[in-house]
Amino acid sequence: QVQLVESGGGLVQAGDSLTLSCAASGRTFSTYAMAWFRQAPGKEREFVSAITWSGGSVDYADSVRGRFTISKDNTKNSMYLQMTSLKPEDTAVYYCATRSSPWGGSHYRERSYDYWGQGTQVTVSS
Repeated sequence: QVQLVESGGGLVQAGDSLTLSCAASGRTFSTYAMAWFRQAPGKEREFVSAITWSGGSVDYADSVRGRFTISKDNTKNSMYLQMTSLKPEDTAVYYCATRSSPWGGSHYRERSYDYWGQGTQVTVSS
């Protein structure tokens, strides 16, 4: 069992930066990869970024590539999403997720992940 808690969301102005954190607890040793997803008002949940437990492989959605940076610190059992040049369209609830196996689905699909946090709200004003 893995528990995930997101934090760091808030209200910022377009062009600002913000860093989200995801604290993991429980059986983190069984985690293969972690990811960030987001869901904007009126839209479906979408992939943002993913990273393997070792930190050796990362990926980003085209909409955030070049602006967001995913990282993790295994000594703190935490994952981070550094967001820069924020845009109003980045406004969404951001979710942390983990998967225990590299098999069973692509890293950018919701169905590939086993555990989810409750989300943290990011609002970017014009």
